[in-house]
Amino acid sequence: MQRQVMSTKTLTRSAILVALAIILTRFLSVMLTENLRLGIGWMPIVLTGTLYGPFVGAICGVVEDLLGIIINSQGTVHFGFTLSAMLTGLIPGLISYYFMKNKSDNLVIAVSCIAVAIIVHCLLNTLWLSQLYGNGFLVLLPTRVVKVAIETFLVIVTGQITNRLLKKIY
Repeated sequence: MQRQVMSTKTLTRSAILVALAIILTRFLSVMLTENLRLGIGWMPIVLTGTLYGPFVGAICGVVEDLLGIIINSQGTVHFGFTLSAMLTGLIPGLISYYFMKNKSDNLVIAVSCIAVAIIVHCLLNTLWLSQLYGNGFLVLLPTRVVKVAIETFLVIVTGQITNRLLKKIY
């Protein structure tokens, strides 16, 4: 008998979080400029990684990005952003399962959001945008840092509230 990688409960809960991420990213985000979108769509993927581990988080990040492109593409498709979406789920899973196993959920969510914000949203996404639009990395970085700081605060707050609500529901 084969070992089950993912339970039905985990699959349905992560699918709900992926659907929430698509709605928040593709329909409830604000495009400020062609390369600056303000939104909290990555919060459900961070929660998926922290709640269900790095494998499920990474898969959900990729699924969210690809389905989001199919449903409502905003701009040019660049598979570097798919890598970023995968890392948005993978990094929180690694942090929660290997580095902060016995810490409070609020601390894990905060540390995960900050790590994802710095590695993925400040560095990698700025690199992908500089490749897409031909702008210099260092030219884009200052405005992206401000945007990511605002988003990170919002994602930490909404992530902790959503986590509390999920625990009551489940």
